[in-house]
Amino acid sequence: MGNLTVHALRAVLAVVLAGTAFVQASMVWALATGEREGTLPLTPLRVITILGMVAAQVVLVCVWRLVTMVRRGTVFSHSAFRYVDVVIGAIVTAALAWFAVTLVNAPGQRDDPGVTLVMGGVGVAILGVALIVLVLRMLLAQAVARDAEAARMQAELDEVI
Repeated sequence: MGNLTVHALRAVLAVVLAGTAFVQASMVWALATGEREGTLPLTPLRVITILGMVAAQVVLVCVWRLVTMVRRGTVFSHSAFRYVDVVIGAIVTAALAWFAVTLVNAPGQRDDPGVTLVMGGVGVAILGVALIVLVLRMLLAQAVARDAEAARMQAELDEVI
């Protein structure tokens, strides 16, 4: 991965992380200040939104760590699995949060149940992303195994030479 790509990805990750942290802090502040003028009441939708942003932030931090590992050349190691597993868990959590939003929103959509169906479809798509990352994890496992095998064979070759 080139320097430009790493810096561009880190810039995007930093902007998204800062943006979600700002929105999250604003929502928590508005919820914590109570029912004064201009403040928001604590509703399930707001709590689910805050939790969904936490899941997104976890993904951002793990991707940052994985990019660091790629840059150092250590991504083909067992320590990378920890971050990939956390990413998969966070995406599944985000999908569950989205399904919760769909359930909270469904009673208001009785006149147009298509909205609820579309929202459910988006939740399934989010779960699909988790499955894609799981497939990529399997590819990483194969790459780690091949890298270990190549290192073993190189050691044997070095002994022979």
